[in-house]
Amino acid sequence: QDYYGKRLQKSEDLKTNACITLARPLPKAVRDALEHVHEEVVARYYGCGLVIPECLASCRILDLGSGSGRDCYLLSQLVGEQGHVTGIDMTEGQVEVAKKHIAYHMEKFGYQKPNVEFLQGYMEKLGDAGLADESYDIVISNCVINLAPDKRAVLQEAYRVLKPGGEMYFSDIYASQRLSEAVRKHRVLWGECLAGALYWKDLYSIAEEVGFSPPCLVTTSPITIGNKELEDFIGDCRFVSATFRLFKVPGSSRAGPAQVIYNGGIVGHERELVFDANFTFKEGEVVDVDAEMAAILRSSRFAEEFLIRASGANATAPQGCC
Repeated sequence: QDYYGKRLQKSEDLKTNACITLARPLPKAVRDALEHVHEEVVARYYGCGLVIPECLASCRILDLGSGSGRDCYLLSQLVGEQGHVTGIDMTEGQVEVAKKHIAYHMEKFGYQKPNVEFLQGYMEKLGDAGLADESYDIVISNCVINLAPDKRAVLQEAYRVLKPGGEMYFSDIYASQRLSEAVRKHRVLWGECLAGALYWKDLYSIAEEVGFSPPCLVTTSPITIGNKELEDFIGDCRFVSATFRLFKVPGSSRAGPAQVIYNGGIVGHERELVFDANFTFKEGEVVDVDAEMAAILRSSRFAEEFLIRASGANATAPQGCC
């Protein structure tokens, strides 16, 4: 709270590039939406990726660690006036910046009433902020789960508030090994999103314990620290920024492998949908998927965008999203 509320006033105050890394260029729709976001909101925003998934019209979205509200105001435009975006952050100063500009953005977007709200609270305790079970279609998070000491509690709460078939789409920092006690207690490295980074293999085990589908890796890029003193202190550990998607797949959706055909109906992704690092769906093309991916597509908001049929006995299913 001290680091993000008082010490950092703009992105140039950061000591490393961990919180300002983008794995790939912004899509045009997102670039256009970003131009409508107030300059103070953008200046006070720190993220390590892009957490704008596809197929968002009329969705209810929760942003964990929403900061000054940049991603919330981007998503506000993409879900439309019938959708809704909730941002929650532990830092009072950041929440105040986000709230201050609600009226400005609603007028800018031409909305009759606000479709965003900002709450002060902790992502490990969403119930304390009044967030109910199965109340959101999508949970996003941009480079803040590393700041929470209890990662399992964060994923458990995200799972609780997601509707069946809902998705957690989030970007964060991961370490190549479990970090030493000395590194984990370093105040600047914690604030810079490195000391609290999860060992990447632990994400898979925690997701499974909580009930999520195996993590689907979307994008990844290496983190360069660019500070010799901090690099020497950390030692041989390496860090990456990575975006994953996790789904809350109900048991009723689980069957065998399937053949799927994308109908090209998602705005901005009409020709092809790059779902993750393993699956790209081209309009009208038959793709064999394993049982896990078939269950994800069948139960999620993507169901109406695909023709899904069970694979024949001789169909070969490729490796799944995990």
